[in-house]
Parts: sequence; structure tokens; C-alpha cells
Amino acid sequence: MGIQKAFVEPMEQIIDTLVARLRPLNFGPPVQTVYNPLIYARSAHLAYWQHYGRPPKEILLVGMNPGPWGMVQTGIPFGDVGMVSEWLRLPEPVVPPSTQHPKRPVLGLACARREVSGQRLWGWAQQRFGTPQRFFSRFGVANYCPLAFIEASGRNLTPDKLPARKKEVLFEACDQALAATVEWLRPKIVVGVGAFAAQQARRVLAQSGVRVGQITHPSPANPKANAGWGPLVEKELSDLGIVIATASGKQET
Repeated sequence: MGIQKAFVEPMEQIIDTLVARLRPLNFGPPVQTVYNPLIYARSAHLAYWQHYGRPPKEILLVGMNPGPWGMVQTGIPFGDVGMVSEWLRLPEPVVPPSTQHPKRPVLGLACARREVSGQRLWGWAQQRFGTPQRFFSRFGVANYCPLAFIEASGRNLTPDKLPARKKEVLFEACDQALAATVEWLRPKIVVGVGAFAAQQARRVLAQSGVRVGQITHPSPANPKANAGWGPLVEKELSDLGIVIATASGKQET
């Protein structure tokens, strides 16, 4: 698969600006360890955009932030190790950060634990579109916040649970990155994967004229997702006016 680099220069600038703005932030308790895959998994993240990020995108799916068994390991949004290496075919090496939580080590593609959210999202894309190229001809997938927050116990802390004074500075940087990403990808609709991402997108894009929708998050912590995420998200996308094609390319109504 050929890598085309020139067209992702705007995304590289967005990434570098976001990294620079987040670098000096200090979160403190209850956060013990902060992972930023945009730094230590930069090559993998850029390869993702180089292979699959060509604008425009009809639909942009936006998640919350990296999961400890997903993007933290691979540098790819919803980056379940198996789906990244076997379907997306992005076997990029990840250099673990110098500071890690002992219960949440960064092992890259050697990580044996799977990320259920990523298995569900990319597994649905594989089932419905067949190839990554067909999926990404219409869709883009990104995260609102690039940081993962780990408590002393090893528990994952989502950005919405941070203290208010910490969220303010973090969200300001993430807001600007999301707005710039949408400007670059030019989607007709931005779809938040889960309530938090949808809420942030609606706020950021309120004056942009870009439509914002929401689908259920595929997390195993979400009972609705465990009851069958694929059929559920199909209906939610249909309700947003998004027509999905079969793997053969035939559209279903």
C-alpha cells in the first residue's frame, strides 16, 4: 500500500500544535500517569492518516480519548491490536514512553489484551465495507482528546471526570484541534461516538454549519452496546440519514 505524505501535512501541523499545547499541562491526583500516543506512537499515528486520511470525508466519527488497550498501545483511534495489524494493516512500531504505569505498560502490537470497543467499531467496518479503502472513502475516525489518564490503582480515568480547572485548559486545546480537523476533512456530518464526544463536537462546531450527530459507544461498560452494537449503530446511522453499503458496494436502505 503506497503512503502519500504530502496531503497530510495539515494534519501533521494540527498534531504538532496540539502536542505543544498539551506538553506543559500537569494534572495531578487522582491522575498518576498520562499517556500521549501522539508523541511516543507518532509514526504509527501519522501512518494512519497517510494511508486513510485523504479528505474530504463524508462522515467523521469522533471518540472520546485513547483506551489503555487500544490507542495507548497502537497510536490508532479505537486501535485494537488485532484489527490494526490484520485489517488496517498498520504494523507500525511503537516506542514505549519512559514513564509508564506498572499495571498499564505500553507493549505496542505485542499487547495480548484486546480492546473491545475497537474490535466492535473496526469489526463492524470490516463486515459492512469489506476493505479499509471502501470504509475510509466515506468515513474518518478520530479522537477528541489524545491523552489517556491512569489513576494510581491502574484504573482508567476519562477526561470528563477530571477536576474542572484541569478540564478547562485541556478542552480548550482539544477544541481547537477538533475544529481544525473538521476544517481539513470537510465532513458533511460529525458523529460523536458516545454522549461526551457528541457534546464536545456540538459545542465546538455550533457556529460552523456542520451537522453533529451521536451513536452509542461500543464500550463493554455500555449495556446497550453489549446487546448488539452492530445492529444498534446501523439504526442510529440510518436515523441520521447515513446510508450504509454492503461489502459488495450495494447500498441498503
